[in-house]
Amino acid sequence: MNERTTLDSQEHGAGTDFWSDIYSGRSIAILNHYGRLHVYLDHILQHNVVFAERQDALAWLIQRIDEIPSTQVNLNSA
Repeated sequence: MNERTTLDSQEHGAGTDFWSDIYSGRSIAILNHYGRLHVYLDHILQHNVVFAERQDALAWLIQRIDEIPSTQVNLNSA
């Protein structure tokens, strides 16, 4: 089961291995795998992107979504 919280929550404890939420209607997630944080956008692993801090991973996901025009169709999640 996915852990769901709001983006405003600061409860990203060190023991949490997986975190997910919805931002602007898009599914986002952060997976802690042996101290390396991997990010998922629309349930798709974003390759070659690894973070050390959860705040950086979350900021990257939000920036990525905000950069995409709202009229663009996401073909990967079809």
